[in-house]
Amino acid sequence: MKKLFILLFLLGSVTAFAQSKLDGKWKGSAESPNGTFELNYVFKVDGEKLTGALVSDFGETPIENGKIDGDKFSYTLSFNGDMVINVTGELLKDDEIITKTDMGETKLTRVKS
Repeated sequence: MKKLFILLFLLGSVTAFAQSKLDGKWKGSAESPNGTFELNYVFKVDGEKLTGALVSDFGETPIENGKIDGDKFSYTLSFNGDMVINVTGELLKDDEIITKTDMGETKLTRVKS
C-alpha cells in the first residue's frame, strides 16, 4: 500500500509540472483587405489559464481571458479599447494549431528555438 501511494504521488507530481504543448512561440499569417500580414504569438500556460501576446506589424496585443480545456483553448484580443475579438483554438498536433474568429480561421505552426 505504501509503494502504491508513493507511485501515485510521483505520477501526480510529474503531471502537475508537465509543460503544456501550447506553451511557446507560434507563427502564421492572415489575409486582410490590405493583403497578407504575419502573426506571431507567444502562449504561456499556467494550469487552465492562458496568457501571452499577439505580435504583428501593428504592435503587441496581450491575450486576455485565456482559458485551456485539454487541447482546446479560448481568449480575447482588445484593440484600441473599442474592438474585441473572441478567439477559439485547438491544438491539432504538437507543432500545429488552428484559431477561429468571426473573420475566419488561421493555422499556426510552432516556432522552433
